[in-house]
Amino acid sequence: MKQILNQIKRLEINTKRLVDGLISGNYHSVFKGRGIEFSEIREYKPGDDVRTIDWNVTARFNKPFIKEFIEERDLKVYFVLDVSGSGNFGNNVEKKRKSIELIASLMFSAMKNNDAVGIFLITDKVEKFIPARKGRKHILRLLSEFISFKPESKQTDLNEPLKSISRILKRRSIIFVVSDFFAEDFSKPLKILKRKNDVIAVRITDKREKKIPDVGYIELEDEETGEQILVDTSDEEFREKYSSIIKKNDSELIKFFRKYKIDFVEILTDEGYEKPLKKFFKMRKLRMVR
Repeated sequence: MKQILNQIKRLEINTKRLVDGLISGNYHSVFKGRGIEFSEIREYKPGDDVRTIDWNVTARFNKPFIKEFIEERDLKVYFVLDVSGSGNFGNNVEKKRKSIELIASLMFSAMKNNDAVGIFLITDKVEKFIPARKGRKHILRLLSEFISFKPESKQTDLNEPLKSISRILKRRSIIFVVSDFFAEDFSKPLKILKRKNDVIAVRITDKREKKIPDVGYIELEDEETGEQILVDTSDEEFREKYSSIIKKNDSELIKFFRKYKIDFVEILTDEGYEKPLKKFFKMRKLRMVR
């Protein structure tokens, strides 16, 4: 437990600069609440929107007053983390560790905006579900679950977990699905989830999964099945065929997300996530003003 608490403390310290500098303001501007609610009547000041003038009060006091509104957030934000065996892979940094760093940043941003946060930990099923709640204490509990959780299964199957999530969530939520998306066709349940929710797909990958280096004979092991295979990486034809398959799969995945207007962010384990997030926020803002 002491080790977990130390990891959480480091996470909070390491993500603070990013949350304060990049994420927090952008997060607030692209994830809007359900609407606006009345706050107060106050005297008009130069620069105020004339459309908010309350003409009844203005007529009564013979000088302009406006209605002031505040954003009614009341947002529920869920993080769906793929904790299957493939998350243990990483050349320098494990995909799971990178995922937790990113999620921690977004969670603290949600907390700053007084949004409720919850989690789903998934493999080929929903292994853990914690409903959305507000507050720092709750965020720290969720991070503790991320760090300490030991899944029952190592397999990935996004179909069943996504179906379960659609059944569990009764009201519109913001849902970050964080995975490497190395799974069988999951398009149907993700489309259903998207109908009632704001879904963002965050893909965490390692460059070694995209391109195998020429290092002679190596033994590859599937983290999920335990299956091992000996391959000759010096075989140029093998490397080219592998790269071609990966590029094709990546292209089809991106095409699917675009078709169904699911926001997509890709982050490599050995790179910072500032640039991908900046690009994501910029894209969301541009779409909102169209």
